[in-house]
Amino acid sequence: MDGKRSCSLCGGAMMIMMMMMMISHMTSALEVPLDSKVLEGLPQPPTITNQSPKDYIIDPRENINIFCEAKGKPHPSFSWTRNGTHFDVEKDPKVVMMPGTGNLVIDISGEKAEVYEGVYQCIARNEHGSAVSNNIVIRQSRSPLWSKEKNEPITVQRGTSLILQCRPPAGLPPPIIFWMDNNFQRLPQNSRVSQALNGDLYFSNVIMEDTRNDYICYARFPHTQTIQQKQPITVKVLDNSPSGERVPSFLHPPGMESTTMVLKGDTLELECIADGLPTPNISWTKVNGELPSGRFSFYSFQKTLKIKEVTEADGGDYRCIAKNRMGSSQHTITVVVRAAPFWISAPQNLILAPKETGNLTCDVDGNPKPTITWSVNGNPIESSHNDPSRKVSDGVITLSDVQTGSSAVYQCNASNDYGYLLANAFVSVLAEPPRVLTSLNHEYSVISNSRALLDCASFGSPLPKITWFKDSQSILNSDLYHIHKNGTLEINVAQPQNSGKYTCIASNNLGNKENHVHLQVKEPTRIIRQPEYKEVQRNSIAVFECKVKHDPTLIPSMIWLKDNGELPDDPRFEVGSDSLTIHDVTEDDEGTYTCIRNTTLDQDSASATLTVVEATPTPTMILEQPDPPTDLELTDQRERSVRLTWTPGDEHNSPIKLFLIQYEDSLHEPGVWLNMTEVSGTSTTAQLELSPYVYYSFRVLALNGVGLSESSDPSRQYRTNPAKPDVNPSDVEVSGTSPDTMTISWRELSGLESNGPGLQYKVSWRMKDAEQWTTVTLANVSQHVVTGTPTFTLYEVTVQAVNDYGEGPRPEVVLGYSGENSPTVAPENVKVSVQSGTEAEVHWEAVPLSSVRGRLKGYKVTYQKMRSLHKQDYDRENPQVLIFSGEETVGRLPDLHPYSHYRLNIRAFNGHGDGPSSTDQQFQTPEGVPGPPTNVNIRNLNLDSLLVEWTPPLEDNGHLTGYLLKYQPINTTEEAGLLKEVLLPANETSYTLDKLTHSTHYKFFLNAMTETGSGPAVTKEAFTEVDEAMTNRQAEIATQGWFIGLMCAIALLILVLLIVCFIKRNKGGKYPVKEKEDAHQDPEIQPMKEDDGTFGEYSDTEDHKPLKGSRTPSNGTVKKDDSDDSLVDYGEGGDGQFNEDGSFIGQYSGKKEKDTAEGNESSEAPSPVNAMNSFV
Repeated sequence: MDGKRSCSLCGGAMMIMMMMMMISHMTSALEVPLDSKVLEGLPQPPTITNQSPKDYIIDPRENINIFCEAKGKPHPSFSWTRNGTHFDVEKDPKVVMMPGTGNLVIDISGEKAEVYEGVYQCIARNEHGSAVSNNIVIRQSRSPLWSKEKNEPITVQRGTSLILQCRPPAGLPPPIIFWMDNNFQRLPQNSRVSQALNGDLYFSNVIMEDTRNDYICYARFPHTQTIQQKQPITVKVLDNSPSGERVPSFLHPPGMESTTMVLKGDTLELECIADGLPTPNISWTKVNGELPSGRFSFYSFQKTLKIKEVTEADGGDYRCIAKNRMGSSQHTITVVVRAAPFWISAPQNLILAPKETGNLTCDVDGNPKPTITWSVNGNPIESSHNDPSRKVSDGVITLSDVQTGSSAVYQCNASNDYGYLLANAFVSVLAEPPRVLTSLNHEYSVISNSRALLDCASFGSPLPKITWFKDSQSILNSDLYHIHKNGTLEINVAQPQNSGKYTCIASNNLGNKENHVHLQVKEPTRIIRQPEYKEVQRNSIAVFECKVKHDPTLIPSMIWLKDNGELPDDPRFEVGSDSLTIHDVTEDDEGTYTCIRNTTLDQDSASATLTVVEATPTPTMILEQPDPPTDLELTDQRERSVRLTWTPGDEHNSPIKLFLIQYEDSLHEPGVWLNMTEVSGTSTTAQLELSPYVYYSFRVLALNGVGLSESSDPSRQYRTNPAKPDVNPSDVEVSGTSPDTMTISWRELSGLESNGPGLQYKVSWRMKDAEQWTTVTLANVSQHVVTGTPTFTLYEVTVQAVNDYGEGPRPEVVLGYSGENSPTVAPENVKVSVQSGTEAEVHWEAVPLSSVRGRLKGYKVTYQKMRSLHKQDYDRENPQVLIFSGEETVGRLPDLHPYSHYRLNIRAFNGHGDGPSSTDQQFQTPEGVPGPPTNVNIRNLNLDSLLVEWTPPLEDNGHLTGYLLKYQPINTTEEAGLLKEVLLPANETSYTLDKLTHSTHYKFFLNAMTETGSGPAVTKEAFTEVDEAMTNRQAEIATQGWFIGLMCAIALLILVLLIVCFIKRNKGGKYPVKEKEDAHQDPEIQPMKEDDGTFGEYSDTEDHKPLKGSRTPSNGTVKKDDSDDSLVDYGEGGDGQFNEDGSFIGQYSGKKEKDTAEGNESSEAPSPVNAMNSFV
């Protein structure tokens, strides 16, 4: 019996296996996957992978490309025949064969294409055989010219029929025909005037409007994209002897009967064109049958019947009927269906191991029955060498007891009058151990309660047998598992407990190969808050919610649809993370909105309708909860189901969205109503799935836009019969509580799950791989303690539900260990490596696993400081414990005390307790930096000295070598002065600092030191004493009468000067600038002038010295210094304005002019303010 085996390799390698399971070692036919990494060096005869079509029409304007590609191992070489003889490609300079393939490129430039017309065939061969292509017939496309003819005008009486013949030239391929006028407009066609399949134009009857002189038939040749035109035909319709109304008759096909032939799979076209007046209508029927549904259609105003993909059943008589008011006529067309050869089963590649037997089957059909001939490596099998292991019987070749080296390619040729089929199938004799092609550790993810398919694609010769394991437990075909012929493991309904590691093993007589894959069963994606029906006013807001619950490892996306299409591209539509908001709702927004929540594995969707109402005031409509449903009735009563029907109550102006069905189990939970299912608001019935051994009562609630109705009256009670349990207890766990016990626990079944009275639990256990099970049957408990078990031993455990009506399904085996005991062996070869004064590294050898007597949780390292190497104290610290998990054999000990002596030991531990300790190891830590000095205090001795006192550090961490004292003055802004350092011997605990500055704030830093370095510093601040005598003298001067009088005189003088300046400025005093410039030959300070009260120039520097060499710029401008207040600053222009006598007459505009002067000199005009400044 033949069967097909298909295997796929993740990452792209594909393999097809055809398995032939027969008693006499009939083996599989398969295609060898040529993956260089997986099957390096595996031999394979040639296989044609690409070739040109059998009938190849070429364009004479382009090069000829003939394709022939093949694969094989080693890669095949190629040759060609043309018209049955060898075609020497190398001798024709116009022909090139592409490297690595048999593809031919024929350059026809300068040649006539017809030179290369003919029948071509490609041969691909390697050392294992030869494959051949189809016969490829090369023909040049042709578009011959229309023969010259002169069309005489056609005269016809009104009402008669007319045929305008096209008769286009025969082209290759045939041209496409259409009729047009002189303006290149298609001639209108209708039920009266239409074009036939042969291109002729038929008139069922002519009218006066048919008179015209431009009936032109066009032929378009698709290969060359050329269009040719027939000479125009002139038609003149006369009305002197019109034809009267008449019964229809057939113009085409003529007579009452005709016959046509069509090939299976082609399109059948039947045509009936009738003469008649009025214009007849055409209809079609099949005699003794119906037209094939979905495959027939009408064209050309019902005159043409087309049937696609013709089958043998489409043969028979078809009747077309032409009818008008004068009567009717009919024509019967007999359709004969013939068939070119077609495959029922094409021969498949066959891989056999030595000594095996296999079949090549060439199963074809056709009408007439095809003739089958066989070839081997391209030669007729009759002329090949006689092979006693080969037997040919019509369409089957049987190969028996094959030998290494007998690989070959066989060709099956099936032909009849209408065509042929050619197939290559190789036979490869291989001896190959199994290879698993599925990726190692491939991850599969499925949704809970769906089907899971785990691949185990393999290759080998003989064909490997596939076996599956989960957690070392063999998997056999069952209700849960099914192993396909191709090795794929199917889990019918995957549950979370099916997650885990699976192993497949491929084996044949040459070896075994295993592969591991992993399955993850994910929680389904469910919309928990669905969008609800909305009825909103125009210009308001509509919000649809769509919240989802999903597996935490999957991230769902959200898509919103409106009426099953995309949302409008409108900013009014706002999509949130769990909602859709529509702002400013309009009437166009009405429709059904669907939320789709997608993950990579599944999706869920929900829909709701939006209704938009006018915002204008309307009579108040009272919306209320619906009335409860009534007339509950139970029908179609079965063992596990029943149909519930009801009558809805009043909706109260709000449509009912859904009905909620609840049930009460009066046997197990009387008085408790539980939700059972929901149905749409348009339903009034529901098919309910039931459980055995339940006393059901049902009630129904209705939900509308306002809320839930009251519950209906309960239905009559419906009792289901008891049955054996459908499920077993879940959450079965095995745990060890003491060295000689094992606890088996589970979740008990609910009353609804019991399915019958007498619920008990059949608990069974045995040591792994043991034959005998121990079983107890318990009731009303959820655990059982097994005593007398050996320590930490792997057990297989099952828990099965049973009741008075039988046992539940076959339980799954759960693995677990009995109780643990403490380890018996201490770690050995413990070594300590001191890294620094505060850290050490410890190494040890792992204890033998056989001594652990449980799950090794890790090692406990206990270490204790015994004493300090410096103080010689023996105050031991409390031991410290570090835990290193797993099988670690190295650990670090942090936070050790420098310069100390330690003791250390290690012990292994498991879930029960600790094992024995290793031998104590002693180690010492080197010196470290000391701790900070303690009790640091600073005292004043006198105005310029301070005493610093301290006590040694609490933690010396080695031999103290001294102290480092640093100090520096700081001011009130925390700015530091020069830092000074003092090194002090280790026996010093105080130090006096002399020659300090009195009344100064100092900052001190004190560090203790060992050979390793300085420890942390202690920081202190202190003040030197204040000189009170100087302070008192300053205070006395400030209170003396003479000092107070002096200050008052200075203040009075300043006040007088200010008054004089103010008066002078208001009077506009004269400033003889010109004379002053002439007089300033020697740039010495000018004294105050007594006669006019003006001032000479003065510097405003702190020492009040006159400026040397000041000059007035040559352009007459005056520069203003930043601290001066010159009257020039108040001029309106760049130069000051003066009267003839030189007095200032400018306005106080406040405008200032700044020019560049040489160096830092001032060329400022004399100013009373300057003079005043010089006196300050």
